[in-house]
Amino acid sequence: MDHVRQTVSSGSPLEPRIGFSRAVRKGAHTAVAGTAPIGDDGTTVGRGDVYAQTVRCLDIADAALKAAGASLADVVRTRVMLTDVTRWEEAARAHGERFASVRPACTFVEVSRFIDPEWLVELELDAVLD
Repeated sequence: MDHVRQTVSSGSPLEPRIGFSRAVRKGAHTAVAGTAPIGDDGTTVGRGDVYAQTVRCLDIADAALKAAGASLADVVRTRVMLTDVTRWEEAARAHGERFASVRPACTFVEVSRFIDPEWLVELELDAVLD
């Protein structure tokens, strides 16, 4: 089994500042870090819209997985963090659209806030390749 460590950057200016990677693959396992709804221009996508923000987080995570040689089909665990857990169904709709046939283990949790107060949701994913 290949145990080389591969890191993936999404180009976020926070990555070198904090000292993290968008995703890390080691062997068959790929972990995607907490992913926020940041657009290519650095602004928040879908202000006030949990569904749109979740879609953006999934798009970013999907790109990171692909860069690491994995895909959403390889995801075994997701964590959906919301600033208002009563809005879980909005995030669940986007999650279900991407993972209806994959059905990873999933946890929804409420957090007090994120780095940017416009962010309503962040996602983490873990994938395992066969």
